Amino acid sequence: MFSEIARQYSRVFLEPIARFISWTGVSPNVVTVTGFILMIGVAVVLSQGYFLLGGILIIAVVLFDAIDGTMARMMGRTSRFGAFLDSTLDRFSEAVIFLGIFIYLITQKDKGYELELILIYATAVGSLMVSYARARAEGIGVPLKDGLFTRFERIFILCTGLIINQLLPALWLLAIFSNLTALQRMYIVWQKIGGEEDKR
Repeated sequence: MFSEIARQYSRVFLEPIARFISWTGVSPNVVTVTGFILMIGVAVVLSQGYFLLGGILIIAVVLFDAIDGTMARMMGRTSRFGAFLDSTLDRFSEAVIFLGIFIYLITQKDKGYELELILIYATAVGSLMVSYARARAEGIGVPLKDGLFTRFERIFILCTGLIINQLLPALWLLAIFSNLTALQRMYIVWQKIGGEEDKR
């Protein structure tokens, strides 16, 4: 729900930027790959412990990354590969963000960040399963976009935790609700197919 609201309001400033980039002749797929490369740079910033700056940069890169879809629609260049590339690199981007935080925390051996490291792992698993549940559901012909913590909510919580220096509470929320969302999606699919028996 929140991701749809954000998408609607972001069009006001995303569309002019997308229109300008489209005018340069750059393809939407190039923008997608550029967004991922920029996120690797953000991960480097996070790995050095600059969490406030990292949180702000994540927001900027996520907004930039949203331009590719707008461009594709405006240029009439939507494609199945473009959608696949965007979704796949979104997963890599999320993983590389957590890797940056993980690298910083694991180097701070005297500060007792063991719990945070465990929560990062749990969050990464939950985020992966949320995406996998959707992909697998659509693979069996069940459209699935519902869920408590989609990518927008996960990024919002993480950035808030980084910016206000409350990483541990943010990780708790992410670890719990990302995995709950994966379970929620399993239940939604079960409801949609009527709990049919597996005939294999």
